[in-house]
Order: sequence, then structure tokens, then C-alpha cells
Amino acid sequence: MLYYLFEYLDKLDVPGAGMFRYISFRSVLALIFALVISTVIGKKIIGKLQIMQIGETVRNLGLEGQMNKVGTPTMGGIIIIIAIFIPILLLAKLTNVYIILMLITTVWLGTIGFIDDYIKVIRKNKAGLSGKLKIVGQVGLGLIVGLTIYMSPNAVMRENIEIRKDGVITDVIYNQEIKSTQTTIPFVKNNNFDYRSLASFMHSHRTAATWIIFVIITIFIVTAVSNGANLTDGLDGLAAGSSAIIGVALGILAYVSSHIDYTAYLNIMYLPGCEELAVFASAFIGATIGFLWYNAYPAQVFMGDTGSLTLGGIIAVFAIIIHKELLLPILCGVFFAESISVMLQVGYFKYTKKKYGAGKRIFKMTPLHHHFQKAGNAGIDALIQKPLIAVPESKIVIRFWLIGIILAALAIATLKMR
Repeated sequence: MLYYLFEYLDKLDVPGAGMFRYISFRSVLALIFALVISTVIGKKIIGKLQIMQIGETVRNLGLEGQMNKVGTPTMGGIIIIIAIFIPILLLAKLTNVYIILMLITTVWLGTIGFIDDYIKVIRKNKAGLSGKLKIVGQVGLGLIVGLTIYMSPNAVMRENIEIRKDGVITDVIYNQEIKSTQTTIPFVKNNNFDYRSLASFMHSHRTAATWIIFVIITIFIVTAVSNGANLTDGLDGLAAGSSAIIGVALGILAYVSSHIDYTAYLNIMYLPGCEELAVFASAFIGATIGFLWYNAYPAQVFMGDTGSLTLGGIIAVFAIIIHKELLLPILCGVFFAESISVMLQVGYFKYTKKKYGAGKRIFKMTPLHHHFQKAGNAGIDALIQKPLIAVPESKIVIRFWLIGIILAALAIATLKMR
């Protein structure tokens, strides 16, 4: 809204109004606005949640300091959602198809998470929203995103074409704007991968089959990353801090992908219009950091599924829009490690129970962050017993953040590591 106001004022030659034309200026404002909003409204929302007695129910798993969390207000993801929404409504181009998709993603998964938290906390049903309904909601969002990118005339790209002389790249040029299912693949010299190659056997129906494959992959990524963020949300500040780090990397990737000079230098595809996503990424970073003011150890509020599903969905859809979804296993390495630890644990337990009559474990406890909270001499029959001494919660969180920073830097570096 402010963007359109200052655009009008700029036409009237009002001094300083032209600043709103610059993505960098609006991105900085979005980050500051989101940070201030989340810290200001956070205290009020936490107070309301306390009055309404919307507190966390904790199952005793024998973890140090775990029972101190009982009664801590949850559903704090509302703080993050509001802190993202207000700056975007004020500072972004609301007609931009990518901004529209990100706002839909925020509301869609925020609503699913809110319903789940409401059932758990207000109705006192520990099961929450059924897993099938969550999956249906995530699949629905994946369909919306995939089909919008397929159908919208504004969701286009310009493919990078190398000009070589004597085997050396002398220039990078770009073709006309096209609809494409290409994406960036890391560690490969020609780092554009086209999902079209997966549908080569379809012949005359290849184009339609390619977009069907793209939509299916979109659904899978949205579901996987949102659930990964949900599993990561188990320690004070872990999910919020990790998401902020990922947001910085995504913001950088969106910014360079929207500037033809940077894309030519990096030899990556050029995505007209995705510069607005830098504004969204800035609001996302500000909102998550502001939330950490209250969520850092010892937490005054938990984000609940309202926040964790939303954060994961935003990250997934953002990466898909900028054609960097194949970087997510690196960029979201912490999320994926948490998810894989659960899948390995459950799979190995079922296998050993069927084969030996008694289930065995790989980790002392999952998701992975809980493994480090358990002492190795806790009497749990697990293949991996180290560390033998339980690691304090705050130290686990900071170490996971450090790993996240390294992975984020690596994900960006892959654009040149090929």
C-alpha cells in the first residue's frame, strides 16, 4: 500500500518518494518493520495466550528441563504470520504473482497449523488434526503453487546460454521469456536441469506430462519441507533460528536471480519479477528473528504448528518459485536430518521387531535433537550411544544454527562450484 502511495507521490516529484522504487530500500524497511512488529505485538499476544490459558502440554520423556516447559503459551506462530503480513501489504507489489503465492502459502499453512493447535490446546485432543487432513491441505497448496506457475503468464524465465570460444565461456546471453520447468541443480557444470527430460517417453504428450511431473514434485517438496520444519520445532529457538538463516540465503538467491548482470556473472537463469521476493524474504527474516526475542531459551512462547508448518511451507514455495528447489536438501539440511532420523528410527524399529520379535533403535530418541539431550547411559538400547553425556538444550540449538549457517553458505556457493 505504501509502495503504491509513494509511486503516486514520485509522479508528483515529491522529494524522496522515488526511494520506494528500489528493492534494497524496501527490503531493509520490510526487515525493520517485521522485527519491530513481532517484538511489539509478541508481548501482547503472549499475555493474551496466558490469560486464555493456552499452554503447552508436555509428555515426560525424561529430558533435562523438559517439564519446565509445561504451561508455556503456544500458537505463537500467529506472531510470525502477522509480522510477515503487515510489511508485505505495505511495501511489496501486491500485483506480483510471486508475492500473491507467498501470501497464499502463509495463510494456507498458517490456517492448517492453527486448526491443529486449536484441537490440541483448546479442545484438549492430543491427536490434533489428523495426519491425512494435514497431507490433504499440503497437497492442495502444492497444486495451487504448481498450477499457478504453469498457468500464469507472469511466471516466466529466461534461460542462460553460454557463448564459448576455444572451450572457454566468453559470454552468457539469454533467450526470450518462456514458460519453463527448468531448475538449478548443484555441483553440475551445466547446472540447468529440465523436468522435461523425465517425460521423454511421452512423445507427443511430453509437455503436458512434464507439467504434471512438476506439480507432483511441487506437492512433494511442500509436504516434505513443512513437515521437516514441524519436526525441528522441538527445542527453544531451533526452528525459528534455522528458518531465519535459510531465509537469508533464499533472499540472496532471489535477489541475484532477478538481476540480469548477476545472473550472467553466475551463469544462472534469469527470473523477471522475482525481485519482489527479496522484500518477502526480508519480512520473513525480521519476523523470525523478532520471534526469537521470546522463543530463545528459556522460551516464553512456542510457535506451535501454526508457526512451524507455515515456516516450512514458505521456504518450500519460495525455493520452487526461484527454481532452486533442488538446493533444499543442502539449504534445509537441518530439517532433512530431523526428518530422516525419524524415518530411519521408525523403519529400523519395525524391521527389527518383525525379524527378532523386539524392536531396536538407531538413535536414543528422535527427532535428532532429542538424541543429543539423552545421556548414553540412559538404559536405551540404541546403536548410537554418543554423546554419553546429555548436551544442554541451548548448546544443541546454537550448534544446529552453526551447521545451518555452513549449509546456507554452501548452498549459495554451489552456484559457482561446478
